[in-house]
Amino acid sequence: MPIVYDDLMRLDLPEREFSYTERDTMLYALSVGMGHDPMDLDELPFVYEKGLKALPSQATVITWDDSWVPRTGINFLMVVHGEQRVTLHRPLPTQGRIRSKVRVKDAFDKGAGKGAILLIENTIRDAESGELLATLLSTTFARGDGGFGGPARSPEDGPPQPHPIPDRAPDVGVTARTQPNQALFYRLCGDRNPLHADPAVAKAAGFPRPILHGLCTYGHAVRAVVKAACNHDPALVRHIEARFTAPVFPGETIHTEIWRDGNTVSFRARLMERDVIALDHGKVELRD
Repeated sequence: MPIVYDDLMRLDLPEREFSYTERDTMLYALSVGMGHDPMDLDELPFVYEKGLKALPSQATVITWDDSWVPRTGINFLMVVHGEQRVTLHRPLPTQGRIRSKVRVKDAFDKGAGKGAILLIENTIRDAESGELLATLLSTTFARGDGGFGGPARSPEDGPPQPHPIPDRAPDVGVTARTQPNQALFYRLCGDRNPLHADPAVAKAAGFPRPILHGLCTYGHAVRAVVKAACNHDPALVRHIEARFTAPVFPGETIHTEIWRDGNTVSFRARLMERDVIALDHGKVELRD
């Protein structure tokens, strides 16, 4: 069924409770490339329970649930993840019980045949104290749902604008090769979309083989920033954002280019084998 703007804005999704453990935290870190060298003492605390640390990008998977998407009216088969923003109100705990409240914050009609953009907000709180832990804002590009109408808007009322990458050579770069089975590990963190595991589904979607989750590439880039700009201290990260620009095939090499300007870190992820930008307009804001 087509998008009905007013119904979409009235959509009331129930708050849900989730829990995650130290095992989940270690699995996530392994799934985005941490621990490739078991003798790397800087990465070991992310994959070993002794002094365990949580990568800030893990906030994107601890309340993973896309079962509500059909209620929006969009064509799920034509959906592409456009951008992901994460604001951490405090460093992410390595385990806990949490509550998640998802809402459709807004929708933008690009026109018939041009698709639609949905802004999805997810507010995550500690289940016991009610303390706000993280706010996630994702941009979903619904390629098959343009032409639904919606309110008239000025140019300033459109979707969030991407962060500009500095016009200079990167200050540092971090290179990491993904494993051929990387998506099979990452899907155990929550996103079981068969596009990332089943060759027949990938072929039907127009890909020669299963592709890596965009948020797995996102996690690889955040891992690189934590390494190069935070001295492996994830508690320094307050905010993350980036735009997905190209698919990654498991086994490809991700080179994350990083710029540091005070407490603002800009980044983008380049695929070495094809010289393609897979993740662009990246920004990490650091705590003082």
